[in-house]
Amino acid sequence: MVPSPGAQPTRYVFNPSSLASRQKETHANITPQAQGENRKDTAAAEHDLSHSAAKAGPFSVTPSGGVAKDDPNRTEGSWNQNVGAAKEAIGGFVGAEGLKQEGIRQNKEGKGQEAAGQVNDLGKGVADRVGGTIGGAVAGLTGNAAQKEEALKQHDEGKARQRGVEVDLQKQAEADKA
Repeated sequence: MVPSPGAQPTRYVFNPSSLASRQKETHANITPQAQGENRKDTAAAEHDLSHSAAKAGPFSVTPSGGVAKDDPNRTEGSWNQNVGAAKEAIGGFVGAEGLKQEGIRQNKEGKGQEAAGQVNDLGKGVADRVGGTIGGAVAGLTGNAAQKEEALKQHDEGKARQRGVEVDLQKQAEADKA
């Protein structure tokens, strides 16, 4: 539709109070079921975040700020697996049966070494989480803020150590499927 000559253009005036009342109406129209779904989605996201960790070399980091260094056996075991696999491949390629067998042995030894390191990290991680939780509760009862902060740090480091093992085990399971 074309405006007639001399007609005044329509003007729109922004009224913040009408915008606020529309927002209240929108929030009031959300059903309890939709609110429940939103809470459920939020809880699921928080759960997923709580059970995650990032690996950077021999370090594990959790979203809560916990950082833990892997047990040395994990790193050395992984190295032995890689070197063993390389020896096995080269020995098979050039027909050196001794080198191939040495590679198989070293790879197997590395797997055991890495598993021992994972068990150590898992045990220490669980112990640190429990100790940190108990320490935090005691510090909360006594009102010692510094002790409570230290207990939280212990808990978070334990969580990082435990989640780091879980990340590695998940990667191994996916590699075994492939």
